[in-house]
Amino acid sequence: MNIEGARERWVRTGGVELCVAELGDASQPTVLLVHGYPDSKEVWSEVAERLADRFHVVLYDVRGHGRSTAPAPLRGGFTLEKLTDDFLAVADAVSPDRPVHLVGHDWGSVQGWEFATVERTEGRIASFTSMSGPSLDHFGHWIKSRMSRPTPRKVAQLFGQGAKSWYVYMLHTPVLPELAWRGPLGKRWPKMLERLENVPSGGGYPTASLPQDASHGAWLYRDNVRARLRRPRPDAYAHVPVQLITPLDDVFLSPKLYAELEHWAPQLVRRTLPAKHWVPRTRPDQVAAWIGEFVRANEDGIPAKEAVATGPYADRFGGQLVLVTGAASGIGRATAFAFAEAGARIVAVDRDAEGAMRTAEMARLIGAPEAWGEVVDVSDEQAMEKLAEKVATEYGVVDVLVNNAGIGLSGSFFDTTAEDWKKVLDVNLWGVIHGCRIFGKQMAERGQGGHIVNTASAAAYQPSRALPAYSTSKAAVLMLSECLRAELAGQGIGVSAICPGLVNTNITSTTRFAGADATEEKRLQKKTSRLYGLRNFPPEKVASAILRAVVKNRAVVPVTPEARGAHLMSRFAPRTLRAIARLEPPL
Repeated sequence: MNIEGARERWVRTGGVELCVAELGDASQPTVLLVHGYPDSKEVWSEVAERLADRFHVVLYDVRGHGRSTAPAPLRGGFTLEKLTDDFLAVADAVSPDRPVHLVGHDWGSVQGWEFATVERTEGRIASFTSMSGPSLDHFGHWIKSRMSRPTPRKVAQLFGQGAKSWYVYMLHTPVLPELAWRGPLGKRWPKMLERLENVPSGGGYPTASLPQDASHGAWLYRDNVRARLRRPRPDAYAHVPVQLITPLDDVFLSPKLYAELEHWAPQLVRRTLPAKHWVPRTRPDQVAAWIGEFVRANEDGIPAKEAVATGPYADRFGGQLVLVTGAASGIGRATAFAFAEAGARIVAVDRDAEGAMRTAEMARLIGAPEAWGEVVDVSDEQAMEKLAEKVATEYGVVDVLVNNAGIGLSGSFFDTTAEDWKKVLDVNLWGVIHGCRIFGKQMAERGQGGHIVNTASAAAYQPSRALPAYSTSKAAVLMLSECLRAELAGQGIGVSAICPGLVNTNITSTTRFAGADATEEKRLQKKTSRLYGLRNFPPEKVASAILRAVVKNRAVVPVTPEARGAHLMSRFAPRTLRAIARLEPPL
């Protein structure tokens, strides 16, 4: 067994012995994970370990897989009725007095739909989370509805799913699947998963039993698919709340399969994520977060529709891990809150420890299933390295990185000292470089895409005699973003540069003025803050623009009318913009 800290037991049922693994406190709600084809329970190892600190987590090898024994004979030994017997035997053994929260992936989800819709399991299941595996009954009705009243769109959906299901036909052929799995396919499968699905290698998955598991598992298809698709049950209604997680890039299943699912599952919550089929291995952090949130909501008696975030883009960012620097105030704080409203998990980073913790606390109240405050100086490369290591280990790989931390500096070029230049470049430019290099590398190595947002400024393309150092730092951020966007596009990682104009944040009250003494600097800070306050463009609007930029993968996003105007002028009337730059600022 390759699941660290798991306790093992055996459950006898229907002439087979099932290998069952348990993690966590048995007094907590039980989450029962069912694997798919051609997997064993080890496919869930990373998800299970993330859930074990809050729940009693149970995994078992389906009959004929992993360390569980196979039925004899194989033919007729893998029907959904017998698999339901197995589930009930495991549930009764590990949680005799409380219903379990069922989670299934691939054929584990196909089984789960059977468990969640048959009468004899009522009262034994508290909730069901489905991933990449439809109910065969629902699938059968889906096919019949499209064949009975064909339209060009419905016919296209049938042919589209038919092409995706090519492997199902192959698995119905006699002997050939067994020969392939016990021969070259079984040997090459781990490398194929790594290359085609970006499944990380190692970690005890797949197990050495793969060729035998896959050979036995072919009978899952032979014993069930044709029979159920021809004669789907008319009463296949879910008697429990259901959470549907749909990977949008699944090469085996079309999202259209679930179009009418509310008819069969009235208490349905939908989740989507930009990922391929094997999400328990490629996105364990997000999957675990969604499972934990759904289980906890049902334990607390919260209706299914209220169990998820409802903010803008919740279907896009729910459960994703978003790290925001400079999150203690201003644009960073507003951005953390906007992602929290969309159901994202938040890492709020700032030099201000109290401010970062306060942002994290508020993010949880707003809608983030989880949020943490972390203290770091973004200009410190070693500190950023340590932060990235901690985040990856404890929270997961970041899905969206927002490099927002920045400081202001005003004053003429000759009044700006070398030390002034170093300070502004260390935070505004090197802080962004460190974030992109360290967290961006983790995204690239994971191979599941992501997005990087760098907060630049309208000053990046609007020259000013009063902001030589600040404008230079932001122009560098803008060009860095453009270069990174080109380099990372092939890896599915988007990069956006956000360019706000005059936004009412506290950066004006902390902006340094080169060449001014302390008294004059305070006067200039107050006057600048007053001017920005009169403009009163709220940071929440910048945060909304950041979310839209990620969703639409925009390259450069000017925010505020003056920023958009200056951006147009930089392209079509640069001489006018240069003339404006010569004017004395109104301070």
